[in-house]
Amino acid sequence: MPIDLAALPDDPGILRDLVSHAEHENAGLRSVNDDLRAEIDKLHLLIAKLQRHRFGQRSEQMDPDQLALALEDLEQAEAAGDESAQAGTADGQTRERKRRQRNLGALPDSLPQVEVVVDLEEKQCACCGGALHQVGETVSRMLDFVPASFRVKVIRRPRYACASCDGPPVQAPAPPRPIDGGMASEALVAHVLVSKFADHLPLYRQAQIYERHGIRLDRSTLGDWVGRAFWWLRPL
Repeated sequence: MPIDLAALPDDPGILRDLVSHAEHENAGLRSVNDDLRAEIDKLHLLIAKLQRHRFGQRSEQMDPDQLALALEDLEQAEAAGDESAQAGTADGQTRERKRRQRNLGALPDSLPQVEVVVDLEEKQCACCGGALHQVGETVSRMLDFVPASFRVKVIRRPRYACASCDGPPVQAPAPPRPIDGGMASEALVAHVLVSKFADHLPLYRQAQIYERHGIRLDRSTLGDWVGRAFWWLRPL
């Protein structure tokens, strides 16, 4: 908007503050403008890909997985822009912005719940110093995630001997293992198979994930498990 020069103060200090504030505000607007331009460019690229996918020749059509990845990138960029805009404007004041309508999904009642109580440290009235009593509460819910963890399955087979004679010791037979002589349980082998064939996670990436948990498993070891599991599953 145009500046009314006649309304400007004569004090040099006030003028410097006004110029500094205007420059600070313009810097924030330029940053928002750059974000919007980048978002527009991504939208144009996505529209071009959608048109090629819908109307292009078969050799030019986009793979559905690539289209899903493009949509994910766009949604992530849009969410990052919203978060940046809500963090504050150039003058440090929080700016209200209408949130996009999203389907956040419903939380199943069957999920276990862990309650976290955020309470006051001091339960005394700030006005008179009297004791506060609870008159209600605000309850909100967040979908949490507990990372998968490894555990060691220890199998103990007590061995018994007769105290009245010199007969040989006896014990229960060892339970069968999915991999003869291997250390993988049925659950671990099933997890490797589902990750590879249902989630399309290659064995070398699974090995990298396991190593982050402190478990070193060579890719060839995982491949041996998968091959042996094929033999067990072949009758199915």
